[in-house]
Amino acid sequence: MPEGPETHRVADRLRRALAGRKAAAIEFAFPHLQHYVPLLVGGIVVDVRARGKALLTCFANGLVVYSHNQLYGRWYLMRAGHRPRTARSLRLSIDNEKHSALLYSASEIDVLEAAHLDRHPFLAALGPDALDPELEVAALDDRLASRTFRGRALGALLLDQRFVAGLGNYLRADILFEARLHPAERPGTLDPERRHRLAAAILRIAKRSYRGAGVTNEPERVARLRLEGRPRRVWRHLVFTRDGLPCWECGVKIERISSAGRRLYLCPACQPVP
Repeated sequence: MPEGPETHRVADRLRRALAGRKAAAIEFAFPHLQHYVPLLVGGIVVDVRARGKALLTCFANGLVVYSHNQLYGRWYLMRAGHRPRTARSLRLSIDNEKHSALLYSASEIDVLEAAHLDRHPFLAALGPDALDPELEVAALDDRLASRTFRGRALGALLLDQRFVAGLGNYLRADILFEARLHPAERPGTLDPERRHRLAAAILRIAKRSYRGAGVTNEPERVARLRLEGRPRRVWRHLVFTRDGLPCWECGVKIERISSAGRRLYLCPACQPVP
């Protein structure tokens, strides 16, 4: 499933192609959305933005096309009228005079009123977006210390979209490594310095992934390894999918464990069991 940084990057691409332009044609694969077509065709797209892992395509008339890729959804951006060669099923298309924005294989699509987005069950439950430019470390520190979240194991908490929207499995692993914390730790047992370090790591790794198209490793290390001709899979992450390889910091082999029912990678030396 694409995580928040990937969804924000898709929103950027679609915004450049759609915003400020009239929708010449729109198609929905789902019958219950067909009655929205005449309300959207001919309308101006005013914005495309991400909210966690969801995408919101906003029209000037106050309607918003909500989509969530889930596991298999994928957006394609093509020249107007063109379609990719794929066996996927087209679920949504938005065409203007220059571009076609095409969503394949997604099952979560709806049309909402902009004024009532907070009534949508998924959007209403989301915590702050990890890539919200106004989200500060202090606010995340306060959430970690709150009664709602302080008792949760970090391995589960960092996957909970109610805590922070947009985090997923690879971000979870590399955030915990960046903060030097084991997934069994709980915010309520952390001293203020370690809790603040975790809050800062959440924002830093999410932003690094957004800027680097999914790369969470340190930029200086990435630049060096790329100059050496090493492939992307080698230098992309801090610990994620690096089981059996030496830790970038201490040389101890990275381990793969299960946390909250999903695979998680850590350095047993840098992230000792509490």
